[in-house]
Amino acid sequence: MRFFRPVILLLVSGSFAFNLSCLAFATPPTSRANSSSNANSPSVAAGETVQQNIVYAKVNGTELHLDVYEPAEASPKPLPAVILIHGGGWSAFDKSTMRGMGGFLSRSGFVAVAVDYRLFKDGDNRWPAQLDDLQRAVRWVRANASKYGVDPDHIGAFGHSAGAQLAALLGLEDTRENSDPALAKYSSRVQAVVDVSGPSDFTTNHDPDGDAFLTNFLGASYAKNPGAWRDASPVFHISKSAAPFLIFHGTKDQDVPIAQAQELYDKLKSAGVPVSFIKVEDVHTFRTSEARMQLAIESQKFFNQYLNGRN
Repeated sequence: MRFFRPVILLLVSGSFAFNLSCLAFATPPTSRANSSSNANSPSVAAGETVQQNIVYAKVNGTELHLDVYEPAEASPKPLPAVILIHGGGWSAFDKSTMRGMGGFLSRSGFVAVAVDYRLFKDGDNRWPAQLDDLQRAVRWVRANASKYGVDPDHIGAFGHSAGAQLAALLGLEDTRENSDPALAKYSSRVQAVVDVSGPSDFTTNHDPDGDAFLTNFLGASYAKNPGAWRDASPVFHISKSAAPFLIFHGTKDQDVPIAQAQELYDKLKSAGVPVSFIKVEDVHTFRTSEARMQLAIESQKFFNQYLNGRN
């Protein structure tokens, strides 16, 4: 796909991380625990409590962490949760880029959970390691729902770019890897998905650079194993049992073609799945304040409707 070359350039410039961290359009909290020296310690800022670097899994000797953003005031009843999934071409960035959205959602009455997952680098952690990690994280949240005041039956996912592809699959697929007996009884499916600037079909929009990356990432070329490319593509997992979707995509996105979002919307709609598609006059990372504000407000409304039962 043609979006990998621009993503590499953005990684070098650093602008991608900056814009992604601002997706919440609410000022990130100013008082936070240092992620390296204060693991698991809470930090409090206007209207929220944050617990950072909680270990949710250990895979091949590597610890995987997540951050939990909760409303500062305790709720008398369990709250819906939203899993926040960062982008970065499955090979860069971390959960810290979702601080803004985590704070925004926690101040809106949700428990937001920003998740790290194994990154693909130098041939390590090929697909579907990332999906396995996110599914494990959802199940961990359900297993620990009482500890964090979460309603385990009302969990959503919000993802940007590569994170949107992962979020989409959380709303479309059941658990793929089920070897952990402690999580065996918990579902990894989410009940609502916000897909922002995400790829949905790896079998289209071919170009040499993108195909070379995906061949390495997915473990085989499209010619040799087209099934692997379809398996990683959300559009090939759609059924009438899919979670409701809110799709956001920029009309000026030069990294992931908007046709990817249109195909996802069309197939979800054809399957009878509740889905909305909002096109914004912006680029891949939503640089304008208007686009960011619209995304924040519409995401909040969407999660209220499908996780809180409020229109």
